[in-house]
Amino acid sequence: MKKLLLLIISALLISGCATTPQANSLFSAEDLKFAEEMIPHHEQAVLMSDIALTNSTSDEVLALARDIKAAQAPEIEQMSAWEGVRPSTHMGHKMDGMLSDEQIQQLRDSEGATFDRLFLEGMILHHEGAIKMAQKVTSSSNKEVAALAAAIIEAQEKEIAFMKELIKFY
Repeated sequence: MKKLLLLIISALLISGCATTPQANSLFSAEDLKFAEEMIPHHEQAVLMSDIALTNSTSDEVLALARDIKAAQAPEIEQMSAWEGVRPSTHMGHKMDGMLSDEQIQQLRDSEGATFDRLFLEGMILHHEGAIKMAQKVTSSSNKEVAALAAAIIEAQEKEIAFMKELIKFY
């Protein structure tokens, strides 16, 4: 029985069950943590945008949703390819700006102007959370990480400004 227990423990250790990312020659632990948290964060923004493409009637919101998907889907692929990034085992609802399952369902259940207002409110908070996350790695020694973080901040600050103006009409 002891041998079986030792084998199981050894297998778990070897399989990389650590809860914190392990730095490697290319990426620091902070870089990997950023990617592992930003991937599900971006995935939720893409999901919200998919819902918008179905439930919105606003040309501006529809264009914004398409732009968000076009920007964030490739960033998900980019971060997923980084050496040492492990797929997230949680949905990330505790990360800054993440919507709860209930809020996502509320988006799915609404349409028209009501949807547009909920979408804009949620996406503003979502983007603000992403900016906070990205600010933690803008000084990364890995140029790809630092450049991606800067690009996320720049794009999402512009989108927040646009959404704050647009929401005034709802």
